[in-house]
Amino acid sequence: MLVSLAVRLRAFRIKARHALHSARGKNILLYLMCLCVAFIFWILLSLDTEVQRDFDIPVELTNVPDSITLIDEMPRTINVSVQGKGSQLIRFQWGKLSPLKFRFGFSGKGKKEFAIGKTQIDTRIRDYFGSGTQVLSVIPDSIRISYTSDPGKTLPVHLLLNAYPNLQYIISGPITTSADSVKLYSAAELPESLSFVETEAVEKSELKDTTRFEVRIKPIKGVRIIPDRLMVTIPVEPLIAKRRQVRVDVINLPAGQTMLTFPGQVEVTYLVPMSEYADNINIKVYADYNELKRTGASKISVVPGATPEYFYNISITPDSVEYVIEQLD
Repeated sequence: MLVSLAVRLRAFRIKARHALHSARGKNILLYLMCLCVAFIFWILLSLDTEVQRDFDIPVELTNVPDSITLIDEMPRTINVSVQGKGSQLIRFQWGKLSPLKFRFGFSGKGKKEFAIGKTQIDTRIRDYFGSGTQVLSVIPDSIRISYTSDPGKTLPVHLLLNAYPNLQYIISGPITTSADSVKLYSAAELPESLSFVETEAVEKSELKDTTRFEVRIKPIKGVRIIPDRLMVTIPVEPLIAKRRQVRVDVINLPAGQTMLTFPGQVEVTYLVPMSEYADNINIKVYADYNELKRTGASKISVVPGATPEYFYNISITPDSVEYVIEQLD
């Protein structure tokens, strides 16, 4: 096989050499060379041409003390429109933009707000792109961030969720969240009436498997909530049919009498979660003598006794039995 491959490669090289040395091959090579030269000239001309470009510059706030919690979020980027020669802007177009860093500082005016003014941002942007460029627009042109040094207030979270399993599936346990409480921070005093927070309303339907998803805490104006999102887990299991033969027990039978039922056993069918299928919990089925005193019928109904809450759609076959009452000596 390797010999065959070598022969094919050799044949291909011979054909390619002949094609390149033909008149048509020479024309193609000449055409490609012209394209390359034209491309190089185009690049050189574009680098010397005035162009306008938009950039999203990453922004970072540094030196924030551990005791300070920012209420407002720092913008992730600042959008800047710049005009300059292509040679001046090419490194920003093709290279990774380094973040523009601002150092945190206290206002010193009794107001818990950190501000970066328009003049400061404009100066930093001009330095960022260098001389010879013209900054046309900056968005946002100023930044204001409120903060607090208070320890925050812990409040419970109310989950607003409607969850529905698919047919023959169940929610097999408690719905849990990654945290049952959050911390609230504000530059102003939090109202005393605020005793809990809520999540955004969510509805999940036709669930067939354990489901995990992220839900957002409802925002409160002027308040920072940490964490502001929670992970919700809904445990879901399939229901499996189970059948058992169970003896019929008679209750409320008068003293000195006995009752035989025909049949003496009935089939009980029910659905259980998959995780509970292996558990053989004792099931009771009863025939109530008091029913005969009321009806005098030739058959007596059979009903299930107490069963675990995870038993579903319990049915008994047959649902009534014949009987014989005997007097004991």
